[in-house]
Amino acid sequence: MQHRGFLLLTLLALLALTSAVAKKKDKVKKGGPGSECAEWAWGPCTPSSKDCGVGFREGTCGAQTQRIRCRVPCNWKKEFGADCKYKFENWGACDGGTGTKVRQGTLKKARYNAQCQETIRVTKPCTPKTK
Repeated sequence: MQHRGFLLLTLLALLALTSAVAKKKDKVKKGGPGSECAEWAWGPCTPSSKDCGVGFREGTCGAQTQRIRCRVPCNWKKEFGADCKYKFENWGACDGGTGTKVRQGTLKKARYNAQCQETIRVTKPCTPKTK
């Protein structure tokens, strides 16, 4: 009987903790605790060291300023930024003259109101086929 009571108490504590974490996340998404501001303007994610990894993003709304943690993927494309998400076509055929292949991407999502191009073209060197 004591084991069942302990198990029930542990389950209730876990549920309370999960609920508290969910409420905290909701407050952060709305602009922080006690924030009445609706239109936040967020800057780019700036890595703490090097050019990728964990960093911070600053946001302003009126006289309020906030800093939130963010992460820049280490495989991000610097030409169009980490906050611009694109849907890419398949790679085209290899251009023998330049030794590169090309594909086009259309904007899927702009995070934190980033200024993104609607379509982009990216290139990469052709890989020699060895068989």
